[in-house]
Amino acid sequence: MGDGASTAETSVARELVSCESERNQGPYEGMVFDSEEAARIFYEEYATREGFVTRVLSSRKSERDGSIISRGLGCREGPPNGNSDQVAIQKRNRRRDGCTAMILVKREKPGRWVVKKFVRDHNHPLVVSLPKRRRAPDEKDRKIQELTAELRVKKRLSAAYRDQLLSLTKDVEEHNEHLSVKVQVVVRNLKELEAKWQELLQHR
Repeated sequence: MGDGASTAETSVARELVSCESERNQGPYEGMVFDSEEAARIFYEEYATREGFVTRVLSSRKSERDGSIISRGLGCREGPPNGNSDQVAIQKRNRRRDGCTAMILVKREKPGRWVVKKFVRDHNHPLVVSLPKRRRAPDEKDRKIQELTAELRVKKRLSAAYRDQLLSLTKDVEEHNEHLSVKVQVVVRNLKELEAKWQELLQHR
């Protein structure tokens, strides 16, 4: 169990080191998140850095329990400028030829959401500087990020320990079952010997 836990700690620590670098880069196909919300927040932060606003493109729910199993997010162009006629024309054009930049995440299993599709390119100019661009994180924000990352590590370690414990419990149960079978064989043999001994005594 110690070796398994050590391996898990090494793996999680490596993930923690790369967590910050992933935060500063864009999404990519195959990227994994702990939840749909985590994927959405990541894409929104990416959109803020790039200079566009996100919107929900699609959602798919499970037929079994109604939970979200896939989510599509994409670029939402800012409100058009100009007179009312121009606004109407631009709205129609945007509905017909919307921006293709998007991300699609799907739930493979609880706690594992994977990026299945990512389109980086936009068909319109991006905003160089957003009016409400997120400020640089202060000490409080950094502390929250550190605690969040640490909680993620603890969750992974807890899952690793649980798997190790379940494996150990299974081994103990199999061993007990094996011993139980052996005990039954010994008892049966003793009963057979006792019966033969009684039979010999009766024929004396």
